[in-house]
Amino acid sequence: MDAKSKPTCRIVKPHHTYGGKQGLDYFEGIAAETVGSTSICMHLLTIPPGTRAKAHLHEAHETAIYMLSGEAHTWYGDRLEEHVVVHAGELFYIPAGVPHLPANLSSTPCTAIIARSDPNEQESVVLLPELDALVPA
Repeated sequence: MDAKSKPTCRIVKPHHTYGGKQGLDYFEGIAAETVGSTSICMHLLTIPPGTRAKAHLHEAHETAIYMLSGEAHTWYGDRLEEHVVVHAGELFYIPAGVPHLPANLSSTPCTAIIARSDPNEQESVVLLPELDALVPA
C-alpha cells in the first residue's frame, strides 16, 4: 500500500500465506503491508498436527490470541518453564518480551486468530534457538 494514500476501510481475504520467522505459515491478514495499518496486525494461523514453532519472543509488541478450533500447547517464561493449553473458545495474552513456543500436539489442526500491537508483525520477532531443546520435539 502506498504510504501517502489516505487510510480507508479495507477487506482482506486470507488466501495467501507467508512463512513467519517462528517456523509457521500465517495467512495474510491486517498489517501495514496489506492495508497500511499503523498500530495493529491480525492474522489467521493454522498449526498442523504434530507441528511446533521455534522458541521466540516479540521484543516490542503484545500478542492476543483467540483459539477458533482445536488446542495449542504453549510453553513460556525465561526458560520456557511455564505451560498452558489454549482450547477452542479461549483467549490467550502474551506480553512483549516473553519467550514462548506454541505447539499442536493433537492429531487435528488447530486454528487461531492472532492480533498484535505492531503493524509490522515480523519486525520484532527474536528467535531463541538456545531454548528450542527445552521443549521435547
